[in-house]
Amino acid sequence: MSSSHKHLNKVTLGGLIVTLGIIYGDIGTSPLYVMKAIMGGEAIEQDIVLGALSCIFWTLTLQTTVKYVILTLQADNKGEGGIFSLYTLVKRLKKKGLIVPAIIGGSALLADGIITPPISVSSAIEGLRIYNPELDTVPIVIGILFILFAIQRFGTKLVGKFFGPMMLIWFGMLGILGIIPLISNIEVLKALNPYYAFHLLKIHPEGFHVLGFVFLCTTGAEALYSDMGHCGRSNIRISWGFVKSMLVLNYFGQGAYLISHSGKTLAELSDNSNPGNPFYLLMPDWFVPVGIAIATSAAVIASQALISGSFTLISEAMRLNFWPKVSVKFPTELRGQLYIPSVNWLLFLGCVFVVLHFKESGNMEAAYGLAIVLCMIMTTTLLGYYMVMKRYNPILIIFTVAVYFSIEISFFIANISKFTHGGYVSLIIAGLLSFIMAVWFTAKKIRSEYTEFTKIDNYKSVLADLSNDQSIPKYATHLVYLTNAQFSDEIESKIIYSILQKRPKRADIYWFVHVNVVDEPYRMDYRVREIMKDDVIRVDFYLGFRVAPRVNLMFKNVVRDMVKNGEVDITSRYESLNRNNVIGDFKFVIIEKFLSYDNDLPWYERIILDIYFVLKKVSLTEGRAFGLDNSSVKVEQFPIVIHPPEDLHLTRVEDPN
Repeated sequence: MSSSHKHLNKVTLGGLIVTLGIIYGDIGTSPLYVMKAIMGGEAIEQDIVLGALSCIFWTLTLQTTVKYVILTLQADNKGEGGIFSLYTLVKRLKKKGLIVPAIIGGSALLADGIITPPISVSSAIEGLRIYNPELDTVPIVIGILFILFAIQRFGTKLVGKFFGPMMLIWFGMLGILGIIPLISNIEVLKALNPYYAFHLLKIHPEGFHVLGFVFLCTTGAEALYSDMGHCGRSNIRISWGFVKSMLVLNYFGQGAYLISHSGKTLAELSDNSNPGNPFYLLMPDWFVPVGIAIATSAAVIASQALISGSFTLISEAMRLNFWPKVSVKFPTELRGQLYIPSVNWLLFLGCVFVVLHFKESGNMEAAYGLAIVLCMIMTTTLLGYYMVMKRYNPILIIFTVAVYFSIEISFFIANISKFTHGGYVSLIIAGLLSFIMAVWFTAKKIRSEYTEFTKIDNYKSVLADLSNDQSIPKYATHLVYLTNAQFSDEIESKIIYSILQKRPKRADIYWFVHVNVVDEPYRMDYRVREIMKDDVIRVDFYLGFRVAPRVNLMFKNVVRDMVKNGEVDITSRYESLNRNNVIGDFKFVIIEKFLSYDNDLPWYERIILDIYFVLKKVSLTEGRAFGLDNSSVKVEQFPIVIHPPEDLHLTRVEDPN
């Protein structure tokens, strides 16, 4: 176990407070809208309230506490969590199809990142309608979201210092607001009996589909696992005890308040034409402005957590060949802190669309939950394989997977009823993201299958002769190629073609650099193999899937270490420059592929590759993706010829003259 992993698992008061700010924004703001969604516009009935509380309590217990806090947090990849980390663990089983739940789950989590900020901020801001029932909250919500996304480029180091204490205030407020009405109606605690949860499905006007609203109380559970690397398993488990207690107190307090007003509707309780919110109805009039301010802050923190999580998810997807390469910035020195401009503004546009399309949080509830329950089902699938890999008791594996498939498929069926009311939005978003990931991954696989490799030993002598051939102008002192060859004794045929045939490239030293993406999230190792003394050198980098491949910087460090160890002389071999100890130039050559028309491809491979090359046009070039300086990069176009058609039978005719 790494020292950083041990440090994260060390429980401290500071660590617990930071965990509150990073992990629980989404699930922590659920009291803003869950009870309101369950009660709807119907008259309040005691049995419905008790059933709602029972469903919420047991959902938080079984889904969040048992599945995520106890079981899933065990599946850590060197201290890191999340569905892509889980995938990198279980793919060692070499089972076909594991890529499917990984892609669907990751896409659903990204779709959730588009739905969560609008519903959280809208739910908080709509509290202002207590003072102005006709208030149009849409401009306010969009304004807050714009500010939130605009500050992402500066990182969250400064703002993050306030997240923990702010969420501590938020959860403290939840508990206090809930316990006051709860004390006056302690009988509401009988909702702990799971009988009332089953009874709710019979008596609620929505019937079984009420589970779609109940599910909203646990939508942030996936964040507990995704952000494990930032906080540590122990801090999450201990802080969850406090968070769950405060959530349950608030929910039961809302229930006690509602039961005391049985027979009325939420609209009647709010004293205006807008449906009331049980969360704000708990507050005394003098505290409402303060409560709205605290709720808005908590909603912004919930949104921030999803945005940061989306950056991490896309970064992992790029390393795993699930996503086109895009620009990644590192605004602070915090581990794992990154900023992806294209994703940031795509998320913002998605959030604006959701706000303009649904206008109110009550309408957004239909789009919320459907995507994340898909993610949870995919996590359960991969978790089952993880338990098999770790040789858990087969009976325990079957029982666990069966129980959670039953629960989550029930939630999915209940949520699918929301499809025509807005659920289609989240599914379309998740589907589009899944399509992009699947196409990119499949195209990469097709390309690798048809890439030709050759043994580098076959060309050692010709490379040595070329390096010393004074009749050919020197192309560069050091010529560096990025190679996809996994074996150190192989090289792509197209690289040999580039050096020897396209235009003979004489250099003093030929470097072949390969980047291996490994399962350990933050690994940064390298290996050097001298294929020919002072002529051909291969460097293999072993980088974790959460490490940005800044090859230019890393390669310089490798060369510096080799010079220090006396393994290579990088001084220019031009006599005048050598006498003055001038360092030779380094030239990187990147070969970009294009699909040749001289192919006889299966129709589906042709479509996939066509879409891939369209996506590639809007993604980063290989040079920028690997952090190379454009002034030292030469890009060459190389056709992909796959299954060339048979020779054409042409007949030569005599010249009539």
